[in-house]
Amino acid sequence: MNTGILENEQQGERVVVRTKRGYELKIAIILGTRPEIIKMSPVIRECERRGIEYYILHTGQHYSYEMDRIFFEQLKLPAAKYNLDVGSGLHGAQTGKMLAGIEQILMQDTPDVVLVQGDTNTVLAGALAASKLHIRIGHVEAGLRSFDRTMPEEINRIMADHISDYLFAPTETSKQYMLSEGIPEERIFVTGNTVVDAVYQNLEISKQTTNPLKDMGLQEKGYFLTTVHRAENTDNKDRLSGILDGFRQVYDEFHLPIIFPAHPRTAKMIHEFNLPIPQGVHITDPVGYLEFLQLESGARLILTDSGGLQEEACILGVPCVTLRDNTERPETVQLDGNIIVGASKNVIASLKQMMHAGNGWQNPYGDGAASRIMIEKLVTI
Repeated sequence: MNTGILENEQQGERVVVRTKRGYELKIAIILGTRPEIIKMSPVIRECERRGIEYYILHTGQHYSYEMDRIFFEQLKLPAAKYNLDVGSGLHGAQTGKMLAGIEQILMQDTPDVVLVQGDTNTVLAGALAASKLHIRIGHVEAGLRSFDRTMPEEINRIMADHISDYLFAPTETSKQYMLSEGIPEERIFVTGNTVVDAVYQNLEISKQTTNPLKDMGLQEKGYFLTTVHRAENTDNKDRLSGILDGFRQVYDEFHLPIIFPAHPRTAKMIHEFNLPIPQGVHITDPVGYLEFLQLESGARLILTDSGGLQEEACILGVPCVTLRDNTERPETVQLDGNIIVGASKNVIASLKQMMHAGNGWQNPYGDGAASRIMIEKLVTI
């Protein structure tokens, strides 16, 4: 009897998961950057838990799979079945290489559904390849908008949304953005964000393996944490100088260390622009994701230009100051967990506002069940 939820049949050693309509379900999970691995980790675990046939295709957009292997191991994830190792490059060349490689794999190992996450070139290439092969597409974290078309991420997410069959929106706001663009409502499902699932699951893994606060001599809520990596900040001397001067003011006012795990490009541009490092700013090499989760959780406040970090700070109850002129995470601002300051040299007033506001907001991204809801939708449609 088909329950309309999930039906497993034992065929030899393979468990076959059938959809509501009786079709076998096979999923290709396409990813290529570490943030995608993080946000897809709960989806992968849910496929494993339910015995759904799936495979991971790693494009190597930021790093080769060999460099990411330790990342998979730390998160206790199975290895990728396919690795394209496209590496970095200009947007067109990189996306073209991924499109050709993904198309070939999807033709020889045909899934029923392709899942992509977010707004990277991997997302665009994966969605385009699947669309042209008439394979259904699920877009995880659909509907985010910064309304800044100068950002390549904005172009990628808009295009992926408009060619996807299943749009897994993290919030009602994201759903409304897509409806306003004419995307049919029956394709959109408000699920929460898998980043919540990932933070809860991976923070527990982290606590079993590492203690970065102890290693770095830090006290809980006794430091600020910062990241700066976006090209609009790192490649503009005035903006990068303004951000560093803001850090100087923060230390002069609060006398709390500012921990700055520096992206290689950021460190390079600070050196090339010959910018001084303010007192109290402790630049470190990039730290692993599991260590960074604990640094986030223990921070008094986070200053960042990262979209994902805005979400994680909100989930962890840590106030955030965003070093950008806009955000595609407006919910974090609306509930007073985040404030947008750009690259202003005068961040003290905003930072004081965030520190005094407390952290009594309710996380807008769900309760950690997004991956379960997504897979449930795929097998009941």
